[in-house]
Amino acid sequence: MSIEINQACDLVIFGAKGDLTKRKLLPALYKLEKSKKIHKYTRIIASGRADWSTQDYIKIVKTAIKNFLNEEIDDFIWKKLSSRIYFCNVDVYKLLHFFRLKEILDQKKNITIYYCAVPPNTLNSIFIGLGNANLNSISSRIVLEKPLGTCLKTSKIINNQISKYFLESQIFRIDHYLGKESILNLLALRFANSFFFHNWNNTAIDHIQITVSEEVGIEGRWNYFDTMGQMKDMVQNHLLQILTILAMDQPKDITAENIRHEKVKILRALNPIDIKNINKKTVRGQYCSGLIKGVKVPSYLEEYGANKTSATETFVAIKASLNNKKWSGVPFYLRTGKRLAHKYSEIVVFFKKMPTNLFQNSNKELLQNKLVIRLEPHSNIKFEFLNKTLGLEEEYKLEHSQLKSSNFYEKNSKNSIDAYERLLFESMRGIQSLFVCRDEVEEAWKWIDPIIDAWKNSQNNTPQLYMSGTWGPKDADLLLLRDNRYWYKFN
Repeated sequence: MSIEINQACDLVIFGAKGDLTKRKLLPALYKLEKSKKIHKYTRIIASGRADWSTQDYIKIVKTAIKNFLNEEIDDFIWKKLSSRIYFCNVDVYKLLHFFRLKEILDQKKNITIYYCAVPPNTLNSIFIGLGNANLNSISSRIVLEKPLGTCLKTSKIINNQISKYFLESQIFRIDHYLGKESILNLLALRFANSFFFHNWNNTAIDHIQITVSEEVGIEGRWNYFDTMGQMKDMVQNHLLQILTILAMDQPKDITAENIRHEKVKILRALNPIDIKNINKKTVRGQYCSGLIKGVKVPSYLEEYGANKTSATETFVAIKASLNNKKWSGVPFYLRTGKRLAHKYSEIVVFFKKMPTNLFQNSNKELLQNKLVIRLEPHSNIKFEFLNKTLGLEEEYKLEHSQLKSSNFYEKNSKNSIDAYERLLFESMRGIQSLFVCRDEVEEAWKWIDPIIDAWKNSQNNTPQLYMSGTWGPKDADLLLLRDNRYWYKFN
C-alpha cells in the first residue's frame, strides 16, 4: 500500500469548520508545506455545511494558523499553501452533495484521502455517501479520529459500517500519541540497544509506571466528556497504546502488520479486571475546586453546563498485569487525570533491587535503578543509579546519580515534528505503522468494558473527590503502597 513520497493527493477534510481542524490539522499542513513534504499538485479540499466560497474559507484558515501556530506566518509558504485550498459545501446527510465533491476530485491523477474530523455519529453518513458516489476506489484512504465508539459494541458497529466500503488496508485510525517523537523513540530504545533489549523482562524489571497528567479541566466539552470519562477518553487509547509498545515482543520488522501483530498479543494478554477485583485494581476520582498555578478553578460539577449529579470520573489509576511468561509478576501502574498538579506524560521503569547490600554500614538501603522516560513536555530520558561519593572517607558512601539524554532533544528541537504533522504525512505516504488496526481497538474495549461495568455495579460506585492542583485521590497512593511501592515524584 506504500506509495512514492512525492505522489499527489487530494486531501478532503470532513469537519473543516471544527476545532480539531483549526487547532491541529491546518497548522500541521502549514508545517508540512514549510518542510516541502507536500507534492506540488496536492490539493486540500475542505468540506462543510456552510455557504462559503473558497476565498471565505482561506481567510478562516489563515486566522486559525495565526492563532495556533507557534511561529510567524511566512508569506511565501502561505501563498503556496493557500493556492491548494478549495471549499466544497457538503451536508453529509444528503447523498447528492457527495456528487459535488466528486466533481472537484481528480481520482485518476491523485490519491484521495478522506480525513474525518467529525463526531462518531456522523461517520456512517460519510461512509454511505462516499460509497454511493463511487468515491471509495481502492487507491483512496480514509482517516478516522478517536473515539472509535464508546464500548466494544459501538466500536464494532463503526468498524462493520466502514468495512462495507473500505478495505482494512485503506483505513487509518488515529491515536495521535503514536505520532509523538518520544513514543516513536521507545521502539529505538528497546530494539536498537542491547542493554535494554536483554534486560526488558521480569528477571530485571520490578514494575512500570505510566502517567499522563493534565492541568486542564474539560475545557467546555461537558457534553462530550461526561459521556466518556477519563477511562474512555484516555486509558482505552493513549495509555494502552503506550503499554503495548513497552511490553510487546520484538516484531519481525518495523512494518505496520508486524508491529500491530505484537501489540494485539499484549492486549489479549491483559489479565481481566471485573467486579471480583475492581476495588483492589482500580481507583477513580473526580476533581473538586482548587488552585492551578495559583488560580482558583471550579469543580467538575461546577463546570459550565454540568449535570450536578454526574458520577463521571476525571481521574483513573489502574494496576494492570499481563498473563505471559515475559511479564509475569510485573505490575503496570497506569495513572491519568484532569486538574492535576502538573501537565506531563512519563514512563518510569523500576528495576529490581539488589539481592545483597554490600554497603549497608553507610547505606542502609540501596535505591532501585530507574529508567525515566519523559514524553512531554521537554522530552528526555534519564537513568538513575548509585555512584561512590568523592573523597577519602573510610566509609564507602554512595550517592544518587543520573545520566540524561535531554541534550539530544534540545539539540534537535528545531527538527521536532508535531504528531499531527507526522500522521498526515504518513497517511499521504500510505504507511499504516503509526495507526491503529481494528483488532487493537476492539481488544482494548474488551478489557475496558468489564472495568466500567464493575464500577457501575459495585457497592462503592461513586468516584472519590480530589482537590484540583493535587495528584488525585488518596487511594491512588494506596494502590501502590499495598505493594510497598510509591508513585515516582514529578520533578
